[in-house]
Amino acid sequence: MTKNNNINNEEEEFVSFGHNLNTKIRFEDADEDEAAQVSGEAAQDESMCDAEAVETTEVTDDTTSADYYFDSYSHFGIHEEMLKDVVRTKTYQNVIYQNKFLIKDKVVLDVGAGTGILSLFCAKAGAKHVYAVECSQMADMAKEIVKANGFSDVITVLKGKIEEIELPTPKVDVDGGVVLPDKASLFLTAIEDSEYKEDKIEFWNSVYGFDMSCIKKKAMMEPLVDTVDQNQIVTDSRLLKTMDISKMSSGDASFTAPFKLVAQRNDYIHALVAYFDVSFTMCHKLLGFSTGPKSRATHWKQTVMYLEDVLTICEGETITGSMSVSYNKKNPRDIDIKLSYSLDGQHSKVSRTQHYKMR
Repeated sequence: MTKNNNINNEEEEFVSFGHNLNTKIRFEDADEDEAAQVSGEAAQDESMCDAEAVETTEVTDDTTSADYYFDSYSHFGIHEEMLKDVVRTKTYQNVIYQNKFLIKDKVVLDVGAGTGILSLFCAKAGAKHVYAVECSQMADMAKEIVKANGFSDVITVLKGKIEEIELPTPKVDVDGGVVLPDKASLFLTAIEDSEYKEDKIEFWNSVYGFDMSCIKKKAMMEPLVDTVDQNQIVTDSRLLKTMDISKMSSGDASFTAPFKLVAQRNDYIHALVAYFDVSFTMCHKLLGFSTGPKSRATHWKQTVMYLEDVLTICEGETITGSMSVSYNKKNPRDIDIKLSYSLDGQHSKVSRTQHYKMR
């Protein structure tokens, strides 16, 4: 799941190459002199704060997601994982190198630059200048990487939040801005996952003989980001929403979409799974990739939402419902999900609404 836009100006359009899908890059034509504001966006934070039995400290939701979010990107492991994600990194590299007309002689803004890999791609493709914004401690490493590769005169690394820093240039877009990727589609499917659900959710019912089911309720509310085996898929996949990233405003990432999933075989359903596809339609040749379970794995993996019910479903039966996605009111870096589903089948008759929170 991609997290989502915090855009102050609804007219703003970004160029996005991101280390997660939310990294944004903008271009500036050297002849443009109009000022434009730049606003940041945050990605999903999959981290969870564990409670210790002996001593506990109350941590607010704001602290967990806002402060820990940037700190998580200070660790080398997450950047190694993203760089080794060949689907993601090679696609962006191909988009930039094979479409240099979008980059050459432009001023580029890379938001959430991480190690600076996309800034380096742009510099090598002929960008006039690249401003690489990174809030985590990785910004210090990015400066060294830029220097080591001889691009210090082309790439400027700026440490801080995009919402707060002041750019050395008044504007970084041309003709309304170019966004890469410019299209994103969100899909939903259903899976059998008894073994993993038993291990991760039902485990809390009896822990060394003690009832810890209060944690089970919380665990159920936290979607699991993991790789799903395509053999677990029980239903077809349905499109929930397609977003034109180049024209999105901040509120467009909040939505409610209906769905209807048709069972492809007799089986049991333990969870619904969300994933996204992206496409680069601005390129000379259409490029894109999918993060779905039937495609090559990426570091985004898939988002698994476990159901309270085990659905016994027969081939041809349908699960109908709706999914609502919105920013958390206390912290926009969190995403609130409301999932309503119904099955009126031969062996299961269920109608329920569940709530989840992505961090």
